[in-house]
Amino acid sequence: MTQKPRLRTCLTAWCAVADVSSIGYTAVDPVAASRANRRHWDADADAYQAEHGDFLGDSDFVWCPEGVREAEVGLLGDVTGRTVLEIGCGAAQCARWLAARGAHVLGIDVSAGQLRHARELAARTGITVPLAQADALHLPLADGRVDLACSAFGAVPFIPDGAALMREVARVLRPGGRWVFAANHPTSWCFPDDPGEAGLTIMRSYFDRDAYVEYDANGVPLYVEAHHTLGDRVRHLAAAGFVLTDLVEPEWPAGHERLWGRWGPVRGRLFPSTAIFVSVRPG
Repeated sequence: MTQKPRLRTCLTAWCAVADVSSIGYTAVDPVAASRANRRHWDADADAYQAEHGDFLGDSDFVWCPEGVREAEVGLLGDVTGRTVLEIGCGAAQCARWLAARGAHVLGIDVSAGQLRHARELAARTGITVPLAQADALHLPLADGRVDLACSAFGAVPFIPDGAALMREVARVLRPGGRWVFAANHPTSWCFPDDPGEAGLTIMRSYFDRDAYVEYDANGVPLYVEAHHTLGDRVRHLAAAGFVLTDLVEPEWPAGHERLWGRWGPVRGRLFPSTAIFVSVRPG
């Protein structure tokens, strides 16, 4: 899970800790978005794993900051002997968990920095999975090669062309294959990235699809986070040939007090910040 919530309404605070000169909301070319986010995650990989690695574990499948685990919810079904693609695998914690349960897994991520951590954790755990550096819009697989595809906040929130992403995942899935991904709940786009009381006031239109972009002093994008409504996601899936079978909106668990960007108990007990889409490509 490689999601890093942004300080979308706190430019001054964010610029103090990053090389960000300005922020804006605009349409972004997918190539420029991929380039920006690859650089961002390469630079941020060490800090991200240091901050969140204990929560994610070395070999565990955590869907979201609410702590939903695949071991408890079984959204992927029985993975034994199945060929699985993890898109945006980060340090490949989920991929190793799947491999330990008998799946044949390939983990892909756009960031070499994140994949370096994946190799380090493989050496520490003794669980090795094949890894590839690749853009999610250009998966390094032939048509119909995998039984399952999954993504726990990897890649999906950062791709402006959501329809193209769903088509590409459909391309590599076999008929009957399942595609499950977790991303920001679209309604959270309206609110500041603050897990406390300050994050309960609507600041932005839910219907504004412009991406959030951070720029350097030369106007080059440094980071891109896309926004698609629930309806957009459903239409993108349907147009790619998927059937949506479930939409999980995790409630905040009692006793879970860990803060993660916009995620926390104050907001999480009132409305969801995560949406997990479960879909199949009919046989």
